[in-house]
Amino acid sequence: MRVIFMGTPEFAVPSLQTLLEYDGVEVVAVVTQPDRPVGRKRILTPTPVKAEAEKHGIPVLQPERLRSPESVDALSALQPELIVTAAYGQILPKSVLDLPRLGCINIHASLLPKYRGGAPIHYAVMNGDPVTGVTIMYMAEGLDTGDMISRIEVPIGDQDTTGTMFEKLSIAGAKLLKETLPDLLSGRVRAVPQNDEEAVYSPNISREQERIDWTKPALQIWNLVRALHPRPGAFTLWNGDVLKIWTCAKPDAAESVPGSTLPGTVLEAGERGIAVATGQGVLRITELQPAGKKAMDAAAFARGGQLTPGTVLGI
Repeated sequence: MRVIFMGTPEFAVPSLQTLLEYDGVEVVAVVTQPDRPVGRKRILTPTPVKAEAEKHGIPVLQPERLRSPESVDALSALQPELIVTAAYGQILPKSVLDLPRLGCINIHASLLPKYRGGAPIHYAVMNGDPVTGVTIMYMAEGLDTGDMISRIEVPIGDQDTTGTMFEKLSIAGAKLLKETLPDLLSGRVRAVPQNDEEAVYSPNISREQERIDWTKPALQIWNLVRALHPRPGAFTLWNGDVLKIWTCAKPDAAESVPGSTLPGTVLEAGERGIAVATGQGVLRITELQPAGKKAMDAAAFARGGQLTPGTVLGI
């Protein structure tokens, strides 16, 4: 079975490995995003999927525009019978969707039709969902609208962040792909249409979403911080500069805010971290990063005496 794999970040690597190890599957090419500059020195760096493909001697294509006639011709020449995608980063045009006789499938990191779009893991954590998962679906011209082939649930724990869930869902997606391949390759798949009325979208995170609104409940802010870890990170303002908030303790319902306290006010700065008043309850910051410095333990920062009780964050 001639298969083209399309993927870009670390999330997609276990699924590529599953295909490479599966008897009866030949990965004839990998398609991934072009190399991009990374870090302060802007070093041109291959994607994780490209690095994995090159380990196995698999040809790699990196078109800037997948829908260009040259890109479509290059894929057509490979005569794929199936295209598998996982966090590739470009929308597949109809000219590509129509190439393989078994169609194109996508390994999507949510329980569709919930969280269609580019940031499903972020929104699952941000919204405090107790469970998310992976759906393998046929690809259609709409945004994650294709019929569902299989799915698996993965719980979200209190200690989880978007970073930890990326890893868990990456492994779950590869496992689900391995379980789905026999029926897929033999033509025994019975795909189920999505209910569009239940669709929820998860567009890419905007800069404004990264900014903490201290008038929101502490639990909601805690979920936001977890959702934006390890990137891009939630932030607030302190003395006019950006202050990144990397981790917080789960809010204690027993901790209340004095009646007239302005949301964003530092209530305490000590060994338990930095306690901040919110619109409902208290949030304790445990790791932060002032502008121009490295991330540090909030208790250690508090010992420096710079962020004192009465300071108001966010202005």
